[in-house]
Amino acid sequence: MIDAVLEVNDLVAGYDPDFPILHGINIQIKRNALTLVIGPNGAGKSTLIKAIAGVVPSFSGEIQTGGKSLRGIRPDQLGEFGISYVPQTENIFRNLSVKRNIELILGLAAQKHSGQFEELMNLFPALSEKLTAKASTLSGGQRQMLALAMALAKKPSILLMDEPSAGLSPKVAEEVLTFTKSLTKQQVTIILVEQNVKQALAVADHCYILAEGRNQLDDAAKKLIGNPLISEIFM
Repeated sequence: MIDAVLEVNDLVAGYDPDFPILHGINIQIKRNALTLVIGPNGAGKSTLIKAIAGVVPSFSGEIQTGGKSLRGIRPDQLGEFGISYVPQTENIFRNLSVKRNIELILGLAAQKHSGQFEELMNLFPALSEKLTAKASTLSGGQRQMLALAMALAKKPSILLMDEPSAGLSPKVAEEVLTFTKSLTKQQVTIILVEQNVKQALAVADHCYILAEGRNQLDDAAKKLIGNPLISEIFM
């Protein structure tokens, strides 16, 4: 039995209870590992992560962490469960400076958070050189790093990420995914939804494949690299 820090059981979710997108999804998320969720367009990947985050309604089934139910929570309550969510878009304040983006999360009016700000700058040295720049002027990779910094400012134990490599060049996407994987060494459990299958499988520990809102296959990520069943599911 795995050391599951988050479990989803028989989850039915979507925007309309008469036409759910997820039809009884089951996943178990191992502590301090990167769990990847992939599948063809319309598989329900983003709906799953949004349902966990409380952005999309859940109609039945269960989402649990630490023996507590997450069903019905609001996104602003995620921090109470040690969870941060990084959506695919609208994940930074584009008209504010890099520094102000992070300060808004830390509440840096209080001096007690100054040490944490320095910790984040050590973790994201490229951002430390852009503190006064507007977030809108950052490159795609830098914007994703800022979104990550803001999420980590809450010191989560679980990080939900929805397609962080979308729109990035292959090289920058690899850098973002590799950095994301490195966070597991800092006791952060990661649930990653990705369309960039090849690069994501290379860094993931475990992978769930969805299609038409249902579980299709799951296994250790390294065992799924080159598996012909993946192509069949995507087709």
